[in-house]
Order: sequence, then C-alpha cells, then structure tokens
Amino acid sequence: MSAANWRRAMSTPAANVPAQTPTATPSQPIPLRRRRRGSLLGWMRASIRPRHVIVLIALLVYPAVATPFFTFQIGGQALTLGLIALSLMFLAGYGGMVSLAQGTIGGVAGYAVAILGTSGSPISLGWTWWVAVLIAIALATLFAALVGWLSVRTAGIYTIMITLAIGVAFYYLTLQNYTVFNGFQGFHTIRPPVLFGIDWRDPVPFYFLALFWALAGYFFVKYVARAPFGVALQGIRDNPRRMNALGYHVNTHRVAAYALAGVMAGIGGVLLVWYNSLMTPGTINTQALIGILIIAVLGGLRHPIGPFIGALVYVLLQNFAIDLVARERFNLVIGGVFLAIVLFSPDGLLGLWVRARAKLGRGARAG
Repeated sequence: MSAANWRRAMSTPAANVPAQTPTATPSQPIPLRRRRRGSLLGWMRASIRPRHVIVLIALLVYPAVATPFFTFQIGGQALTLGLIALSLMFLAGYGGMVSLAQGTIGGVAGYAVAILGTSGSPISLGWTWWVAVLIAIALATLFAALVGWLSVRTAGIYTIMITLAIGVAFYYLTLQNYTVFNGFQGFHTIRPPVLFGIDWRDPVPFYFLALFWALAGYFFVKYVARAPFGVALQGIRDNPRRMNALGYHVNTHRVAAYALAGVMAGIGGVLLVWYNSLMTPGTINTQALIGILIIAVLGGLRHPIGPFIGALVYVLLQNFAIDLVARERFNLVIGGVFLAIVLFSPDGLLGLWVRARAKLGRGARAG
C-alpha cells in the first residue's frame, strides 16, 4: 500500500469501511514465495524508471569525461554530503522530524574511524580498517538512536533545538578534550585502505565508492518508504494519535527511524573522513550542521533524490562562488540561494522541476 492510499484509508471513517474478506480460501492458498517475488518485482517496477537508467549511465560515464578535480572535488564530495543529507530527508520527509544532529552522527563515525584506525596522530589505536569502520557505523547508529530517544518526545521547533544542542555539545566536547579527541588539532592523514591494489582515495576509485553507497542509500530509502514500517512511519507523521489508537507504538517507530537514518549518516561520515583525510572539530561545527539542513532543503524533502541535487548545488557554489565574491562571503551567497528556494519553492529544486514538467505536460495536451 502506498503512502497516499494509506492516508486515504486513514481518513475514511471506520463506519464506512466495508468488512474485508480474505482473497484466498484454505483450498486455494497463495504460495508465500510467489507473494514475495511479486512484491519485489512490483517494487522494482514502481521504483525503477527509464530516467533512472539514463541517470545511472550518466553517473557511470561521468569520471571518463570529467577532470580529476570535478570527479573528486565535485562528484565525490556531492555524493558524500548527499548521503548524510539523505538521512535528514528520511527523517523529515517520511517521519516529520527535522534533526540538526545528522552531521554530528556522521562526525561520531568519523571520529571513531580516526581513533580506532590509523592516522598521523599517536592517539589512534591502529586497528584493522574494516573493524574500525564497522564499529564506527555501529556507534553512529547507537548515538542516532540515543538522539532519537531524547528528541521524539518533542515536536517542531523543540526537536530542532534539542538536536542542535546535542550537536553543539559534541562539538565543544571534541574541541576541549585532548585525551580522546585530540582537541582542536583533531586527526590528520586518515586514508582509506589500499584494497585489491586500488587506492580508494584516488579521484576515480573514491567517486565510485561514494556512488555505490549513495545508490545503496537511495534505493534503501525508496524500499523502506513502501515497506510496512515506512508506511506506518508516514502515518505517524500525518496523525500520530490515530496511529497510536490503532496499536502502533509511535515513539518506537520514531526511534527506529533515527537508527536507520544513523546508519546512512554513519556511512557518509566515514566517506567524509576519507575524503578530507582528516577529522577535526571544524567538520562538525554549527556551520557544518546547518549546511546539511540547507542541502536537504535545497534539493527537496519529499524525494530521496532531492538531497543529492541539493548537495551538487551546494558544492558547486562552495567551489565557484569565490570567483564572484570573496571567500568569507560564501555564507551570504548560500543564504540568499536558500532564502530564494524557500520563498519560491518550498519543495526545493525538485519541486521547481516537478512544476515545470507539469506545465509542459499541460501545454502538450492543450496543443
């Protein structure tokens, strides 16, 4: 059942809902394997469109036609930031929970990789890279669940403020603690492993690594949105009281959504550490936390592709706005773009595209 059908069913009075009879009798059971196969094929048909194939081909060909700068600095960074912003889109778009702690959750994973793995700092423990990465993602997920447990009892501006407070508190902890986090110096020379003879920080390998996890996150969100958990989460977003009356544990679903978002943010945090080759408190300061929100809103909070569109625009402005204005005025430029998007298209750049395509469709039918 799609989210639209769910909301339509939820808004129908119970007295007007006819009793449903089972579609299969004991003499004609529906095979479980066929039902699962049908649902998977149905999800693939509903999710994959020709435009997805075209975009995928373009993304695969992109490193062959782009320079190393555009491959790594633009493509790799946009995919990495987009994956972290995707975790925020999942919470806000499907759960109605705007969290400013997603960058902090990615920072938890980044610091875990730096502390447990190998870096240029003697504080690092030097564990095997895959052990450090797995523990880092697990810690990020647990931290995200803790953030969710603290914030799900609030709503609206209070959720934003409590998650921002958590992010600021963690920033000052890393800034002032030298025993574990090495203070303001942080950790330097953090490189991904050389696996299968490939240095995964080289522009093309890192781009494909980020692309793989970006696609995994995108299709994961698309699948969860149509799964029973995702449909229930959208029902909780629209009417938590009615969902609670139907027997759904509202806070449990919300905390679980934070945990799932934490997995994506944690993977994005690991990629961001490998991209920057360092982990410092500046990576998780207030500007970085708000930057994730700007990326998600720029692209649009109603579709998983939105955060990646917003990340691409953000990275392009970050790299080329200094050719038009001074470097210290970048925040003014991105703030102006953000304000224009919020005023003229609350659904972000993706909303502008949807409206333009609808106008073209109406014009074609009228002609």
